[in-house]
Amino acid sequence: MPAAPLLQIATRYLAPILAVLSLLVLYRGHNLPGGGFIGGLLLAAAILLVAIAEGWDVVNKKLPVDPLTLLTLGLGIALLSGLPSLFFGQPYLTGQWLPGLELPIIGKVKLGTPIVFDLGVYFAVTGFTLKCANAFAEES
Repeated sequence: MPAAPLLQIATRYLAPILAVLSLLVLYRGHNLPGGGFIGGLLLAAAILLVAIAEGWDVVNKKLPVDPLTLLTLGLGIALLSGLPSLFFGQPYLTGQWLPGLELPIIGKVKLGTPIVFDLGVYFAVTGFTLKCANAFAEES
C-alpha cells in the first residue's frame, strides 16, 4: 500500500541524493573512513525509502537486478579483488595501485584493488539489506 503523498514527493528528492551520497562515501572509503559497507547501507536506505513510499512491487519492477544476485556478485568481486597481489608474489588482498589519473573537474584519482574490494562490499551489503528487508515485508 503506497504511503502518504508527502512522503512520495519527498522520496523523489531524497532517494537520488542518498544514492549519490552512497557513491561518494564508497569512493572516499579506500583512503578515509567510509567505504563499501557504509555506502551500501546508504544505497539500500535510498531504495528502502522508495519501497516505503511506493511499495515493494514498484521497487522490484525498477531494480535492474535481484538483491540475491547483487549479493552474490558483490561477494565474487570482493573475493576476486585479492587475486592481483598473488601475481606480484604478495599476500592475498595486498593492495595494488595504478598510477594516479588526473581528471578535469575531480582532480587526482587513485585507483587500485582496495576500491574494487569496496565495490564488492558495496554490492554485497546493498543486496543483503534489500533481501532481508524484502523478506520482512513479505512476512507482515
